Amino acid sequence: MGYIYVFIALIAGLIKGYCGKRTGGYVEQYKDAMFANLIRMALCTIIGLGIIVFQGDITCLRINSTGALIALLSGVATSVFTVSWLISVKRGAYMMVDIFLMLGVVVTIICSFFVLGEPINGKQIVGICVLIIAVLIMCSYNIKLKGKMNFLSVLLLIICGTSSGLADFSQKLYINNVLDYNIAVFNFYTYVFSAVVLGIFYLIFNTKEKSEGNSVTLIKDIFGYVFVMALCLFLNSFFKTKAAVYLTSTQLYPLNQGSALILSSIMAQVLFKEKMTITSVIGLILAFVALIIINFL
Repeated sequence: MGYIYVFIALIAGLIKGYCGKRTGGYVEQYKDAMFANLIRMALCTIIGLGIIVFQGDITCLRINSTGALIALLSGVATSVFTVSWLISVKRGAYMMVDIFLMLGVVVTIICSFFVLGEPINGKQIVGICVLIIAVLIMCSYNIKLKGKMNFLSVLLLIICGTSSGLADFSQKLYINNVLDYNIAVFNFYTYVFSAVVLGIFYLIFNTKEKSEGNSVTLIKDIFGYVFVMALCLFLNSFFKTKAAVYLTSTQLYPLNQGSALILSSIMAQVLFKEKMTITSVIGLILAFVALIIINFL
């Protein structure tokens, strides 16, 4: 079942990525990125509440302090990830963002190893090393494609990858530390906390950039994309969390992000006309081999 849940999460993530790339051209300022993602989180909160009501037991909304703290970690990490992702996509090649998200996989695996005691065997270490080599090859390809990045672009990508890893780790943390866990409740509170964080920072940045445009007008232009992104973001997180019940971090997150890297490469080539070269094809083949080593050997 775990692999089926990963597949569903991947499809949702791919659709989310396409819509995010389309909205990137509309986002000119940090406050716009925060406002767009604030709307996304509000929509995700409504979706999560709807699922809980559909399950027929709203008393499950009462969670203990451990569950609340883990959801807070997830919410903060998700806020940082979504804003840095949107700005990074606007600044560079779509593929470069997915490449740096592999950093998040390493963060998740290390945290799961030291905090949760999840084992990593020799073959999985080899597979992860092969995956990192594939990422470096793809990174050199994207630098040739778009040119060298400045310090701010690299910093945003590192923040994006790290926050993605912490958001994924919070899923494992919740599954392992909360008795009678409810995944819909976890996702609901994740987006509640994320919306609060984004709301606070939007007010701060809106004050500084107030004279440079209206974020509400922006949302009217891209609301369709934002709604689809919200739905797919919820589904992606929901099914990754369900997959975390069946798969270890070393199985789940390299598989998810490595597959996303391959699918995003195809989408970037077909829809966004980001040309493939021999270098990028070699990188993709190595990524595929790494996933085989990690999950199936």
